[in-house]
Amino acid sequence: MLLKINVIIICMTVSTPLPAQQYPVTAQHPVTDDYFGTKVTDPYRWLEDDNSEATKAWVEEQNKVTQEYLSAIPFRDKVRARLETLWNYPKYSSPFKKNEWYYFNKNDGLQNQAVLYRQKGLDATPEIFFDPNKLSADGTAALNNMSFSRNGKYAAYTIARSGSDWEEAYIKDVATGQDLGDTLRWLKFTGLSWLGDDGFYYSRYPTPDEQTKLSHQNQYHTVYFHKVGTPQSEDVLVYEDREHPLRTVGAFTTEDNRFLLLTVSEGTSGTELLAKDLSAKDTGFTLIVPGFDTQAGFVDNDGERLLVQTNADAPNYKVVSIDPHQPGKDHWITVIPERTEALQSVSTGGGYLYANYLKDASTKVYQHTYKGALVREIALPGIGTASGFGGEHQDKEFFYTYFSFSYPPAIFHYDVTTGKSTLFRKAEVQFNPDDFETDQVFFPSKDGTKVPMFLTYRKGMKRDGNNPVLLYGYGGFQIPMTPTFSISTLFFVEEGGIYAQVALRGGSEYGEAWHEAGMLHRKQNVFDDMIAAAEYLIKGKYTNKDRLALRGGSNGGLLVGACMTQRPDLFKVAIPQVGVMDMLRFQKFTIGWAWVTEYGSSDKPEDFAYLYGYSPYHNLKPGVSYPATLVTTADHDDRVVPAHSFKFAARLQADNAGPNPTLIRIDSKAGHGGGKPTAKVIDEAADIYSFIMYNLGMQYR
Repeated sequence: MLLKINVIIICMTVSTPLPAQQYPVTAQHPVTDDYFGTKVTDPYRWLEDDNSEATKAWVEEQNKVTQEYLSAIPFRDKVRARLETLWNYPKYSSPFKKNEWYYFNKNDGLQNQAVLYRQKGLDATPEIFFDPNKLSADGTAALNNMSFSRNGKYAAYTIARSGSDWEEAYIKDVATGQDLGDTLRWLKFTGLSWLGDDGFYYSRYPTPDEQTKLSHQNQYHTVYFHKVGTPQSEDVLVYEDREHPLRTVGAFTTEDNRFLLLTVSEGTSGTELLAKDLSAKDTGFTLIVPGFDTQAGFVDNDGERLLVQTNADAPNYKVVSIDPHQPGKDHWITVIPERTEALQSVSTGGGYLYANYLKDASTKVYQHTYKGALVREIALPGIGTASGFGGEHQDKEFFYTYFSFSYPPAIFHYDVTTGKSTLFRKAEVQFNPDDFETDQVFFPSKDGTKVPMFLTYRKGMKRDGNNPVLLYGYGGFQIPMTPTFSISTLFFVEEGGIYAQVALRGGSEYGEAWHEAGMLHRKQNVFDDMIAAAEYLIKGKYTNKDRLALRGGSNGGLLVGACMTQRPDLFKVAIPQVGVMDMLRFQKFTIGWAWVTEYGSSDKPEDFAYLYGYSPYHNLKPGVSYPATLVTTADHDDRVVPAHSFKFAARLQADNAGPNPTLIRIDSKAGHGGGKPTAKVIDEAADIYSFIMYNLGMQYR
């Protein structure tokens, strides 16, 4: 049932100031490093030790100060109550079919984790197949991955706990729903790829030290084969590279089990592809695409040939067919040529290929034969994001999901033969989407590059220069910022704000050229794009600098940190979440070394000066008035270790000369964001939006 908001009370009075903050005194124990003749002092290096009693005491003191501030915001409880009300609606994933069963995830509304259901036929009564909520009382154990064996006899699945990237794998008998005794540990960055019903390939690291498992550098990613019904100690080593400890490797089998495929990477850009013909006995792996100058990914096999998505000589990507016996590029056959739009992914189902493109950050999907002939463009409801295209070879149907900023997630049934899409299920949110609208605008960056931005706001918004704005971006790792649907974002818009999402350079919105324009020694372009977006919004009288908030997470946290240190005058509020803030030491922790392909490394003289020039932690300056800042991180974040945020917050509190609060919120039993239970998600959203609204002078309506 849709609840239309008919009464709007607008109050523009300035919030009553909260008491001045008294921050914990953070000890300084300077450590000086010499980078090619430049001496850099790090006064808070001790906060990198997440196991020390001193760090634990610091975390407790900081959280106490932060919670005292947040609890004094007069409308914080109302914000949380409203968010919980808005969150409380059934959320479904697209169904997928395995044998006679349709499987789908559903969250009734406020369940901490979505439950996996199955049903025989679309009109049958669903039954619970797997309920992650039973794994832990507080909902902090999450189902990460589930993979069915080729004939559907077994389902292998992985569990992650407290938000960590570490996973454990188990096997379930599909007919009985009972777990077998198999338990696999120390998996990370892995798929579960079956060979018939016999067993599956997976990736893991050596057993880590228990004390440093959340911070120590991950080395020697290897591939194993696990046979059903045997202990992990008997798993067969399939691939390792002892000469290159800082590489990741993923293993995949083609649907017909003809090929075992390996994707090897030295970072987040550039791949090497290897293949093994499992139908030919006693053969090793063949190098299909050498690393690591291009990005390539396996799509499927077409008989004896392999279909590969690649940006070799095609910055917007194309699909080629490769003969494993003659893998040289001179022998490649182009199946889907490069287009003016950027190809994001290629999936398979029903004997066809589905090429997913972006046109100005909005999804376009084309159906092709395996030989490349265009069958049709799949009609979508409008400018938005669509995903989930594909299934198994024999499928004649599948389901995909479409959504946009004010278009709640809708699931469509797709007929592979006719190309007809039929609405199957639509989220019944407690908003009236017709009350909102979205514009796409383009603005010039510092160097004149045209950058797209989506603006979502209430209908009737007046460009009087006084609207509160939340500016969001990412800008890196080939990750595109496409239209999304977010309850918390629409809550902010409901409260009279404008949500602005920018497709910064560094993403994949316009192909590899757009990505490369925002990486390595061109990373400053990303920050220039975001600063230009803020200036555009102010010049266009959408807002002013005292009504402008900036938010981003992970690489987007770096974005926020860089922008607020370079232009502290431009933003009233900054929310850097789980950010990469120390650009001189990120490569020394967990998987940080993999980002060297994106950022460069302070270990290289040609990269050091550039990184030092924008590193948020190192570019805070005493005596500067910084925006009201709420740094967020979590104790089990082993992707971007919390030391980044700890050190940044400590220096920010010491350096900030202005009246704005500089706080850090450190969650417990949580990680980089994945698998976070609903209760924690709502708590965090309530704190962030209360902080933003209060410091932008907004009142709860």
